[in-house]
Amino acid sequence: MFEFSLIDHQMMALAIQLAKRGQYTTPPNPNVGCVISNPAGKIVGQGWHQKAGTPHAEVHALNQAGKLALGATAYVTLEPCSHFGRTPPCAEALVKAGVRRVVIAMQDPNPVVSGNGIKILKQAGIGVDTGLLQSAAEQLNLGFIKRMSEGLPRVTVKLAASLDGKTALKNGLSQWITGAEARQDVQRHRAKSCAILSGSGTVIADNPSLNVRYAELGLSSDELALENLRQPLRVILDGRNQLPPNLNLLQQGSSQQAGDVLLINGKKSAHPFADHVNQWQGRFNGNKLDLKAVMGELASRQINEIWVEAGAKLAGALLQNNLIDELILYQAPKLIGGSGQNLFDTLPIESMDEVHDLSWTDVRQVGKDLKMTAHFIRK
Repeated sequence: MFEFSLIDHQMMALAIQLAKRGQYTTPPNPNVGCVISNPAGKIVGQGWHQKAGTPHAEVHALNQAGKLALGATAYVTLEPCSHFGRTPPCAEALVKAGVRRVVIAMQDPNPVVSGNGIKILKQAGIGVDTGLLQSAAEQLNLGFIKRMSEGLPRVTVKLAASLDGKTALKNGLSQWITGAEARQDVQRHRAKSCAILSGSGTVIADNPSLNVRYAELGLSSDELALENLRQPLRVILDGRNQLPPNLNLLQQGSSQQAGDVLLINGKKSAHPFADHVNQWQGRFNGNKLDLKAVMGELASRQINEIWVEAGAKLAGALLQNNLIDELILYQAPKLIGGSGQNLFDTLPIESMDEVHDLSWTDVRQVGKDLKMTAHFIRK
């Protein structure tokens, strides 16, 4: 069995850290990092994919390395692309640069192109080793992997609750259960997502903007440059066409600071919405929108990660349709009492076999609140 060297591990670990630098800007493309080192183990080039439509990580690293790439080893977190898209194939760029070896953390999950980049490299006589720090590389692009392998986006539901599991008072008041630090943490998750999903009831009640407040992320001035900002698509489910046109997210302009809106309803609304608002008529399952069809449509629009900020009804519907991959619960040290509103509105469960099982992946304190992250276990 082939064993990677200490230098191999160090270089790939750096490539993974580089890939993370594109987490706010690369969607719908994956996060990718690349490091090029000479035979003595000295780094001669490095780069990451910075934004969809711009050069990939390998190109940045090769440009930095120049002639020093000849005979070097390239470490890439994702299999180099083999096709012409908005940029030329990276596999061919590596061949042209004369690298001696390419170490790849994981193959491309796209079944149409998976393995083709590796094939190009091997046919050129380049040594290829795969699987180094594969699990860490996969964590960079869980939504991209799911969309490529299952044709569905990855769904994370965010909820905020009191210590006794209540999201609001009986009258619906909920601002603010959690503290400022937790709300700032939410902005980071919004910024990493391709879309933010909510329901018409929540939007009417709270009148939110649902876009990313980048100033709260603590980014550098270069990272906050306008050309690097990306607002997730805001998707609102409005099966009964309830939304009035004067809501905040429907009134904002189409600039990068605001972002676009997709209303999913049963029939096209007669309201004269602004240019940044589009509509899509989804099919119904009974008297409600078919959520599985909604997810399929969003995947076709290259949505990898969906961040859900909604009330108990939509959260419960997603739960009952087994569409939630991850739950993030911010729990405040407060007690609301039995009359408060619950996390999920679902049909009664009468058997323990029907209970939804989750696995904890992270528990930490954010400000005065607890942030608990769990993945759903598919039965």
